[in-house]
Amino acid sequence: MSEINEWCMNIQNIVDDIDRCIRSGEDERLTLGRLSQTLGYSEYYVSRKFSEISGMKLRDYMRYRRLAFALRELRDTDKGILDIALDYGFTFHEAFTRAFKAAYGITPSAYRLHPVPVILRTAIRPFDCYLLGIGGTGMAQTNSDIKVYFVTIPAHKFLHIRNFESIGYFDFREKQSHIPGQDCETICGLLDSIKGKLDDMGGNEANSGSGQVMAYINEPEGRICSWGIPLAEAYGVRLPADYSGEIPRQMQIMDVPEGEYIVFEHGPFDFQTENSAVEAKIEQAMKDFDYEKSGYELDKTQGRVFYFYHDCMRYWKYIRPVRKTG
Repeated sequence: MSEINEWCMNIQNIVDDIDRCIRSGEDERLTLGRLSQTLGYSEYYVSRKFSEISGMKLRDYMRYRRLAFALRELRDTDKGILDIALDYGFTFHEAFTRAFKAAYGITPSAYRLHPVPVILRTAIRPFDCYLLGIGGTGMAQTNSDIKVYFVTIPAHKFLHIRNFESIGYFDFREKQSHIPGQDCETICGLLDSIKGKLDDMGGNEANSGSGQVMAYINEPEGRICSWGIPLAEAYGVRLPADYSGEIPRQMQIMDVPEGEYIVFEHGPFDFQTENSAVEAKIEQAMKDFDYEKSGYELDKTQGRVFYFYHDCMRYWKYIRPVRKTG
């Protein structure tokens, strides 16, 4: 492992430790001295490397994370604002209000009355194997079979951004980074603050990207894919059909009617050693599937949505719209 990747992993360990301490109420453990001692480096060196990799000072990051956890409690519980402030390290109500408004542009009391989407400070992922491009470069063997099954997905809404020119996840991120307010960091932060995501795993994490999915929408303006369909790449969250919350100005929402889908799913896998093998396996399964025998065909109707879930801790799956033949 290169030195930069090793330090990305070290900073990732710090980031994970910060969230564990905040979640368990052990904020007193969050000191630069303890974190530095854990890594075996001086406080100065750890602080410098954290800033170099994350783009912010460690103390600022810890403050943002406390505020992110506090925001979720304001949104999801009836706990008093002062109690929330005290729980997350703010001695006075006023100090909490100032910090919250500086971070999110709204006071805690105003947010509780009207929880509009805000750019929630997401947990940084310095050691993201997917973005670092170090996952599954070999052909590790995978023993899990690909599960193939049909499902009927109820009507829902899809809140998202879309790109008609990108090809693949990395290209999508790159092209979106040049659109003001539509870079993936900003969009992920907005999506994290929205309550009611259908794919959200829940729990007490302040923001983990849970519930966020990549998708491909059949659109005439999109690029022609290998299936001969014009697809626009999209990133967003699925929401209930009756969702009536505020829509961030740089995003759009669409109604997705009830429909039938075919799912190609692989179970949990190790990203660093198995990603390429799992990708090849699931791509082959989709290529080999005999639609004629199944009585279904891909639904290439304009507006249909293909969902793509990539979460090595849970699964890798493609969800493709279908319709019955004959």
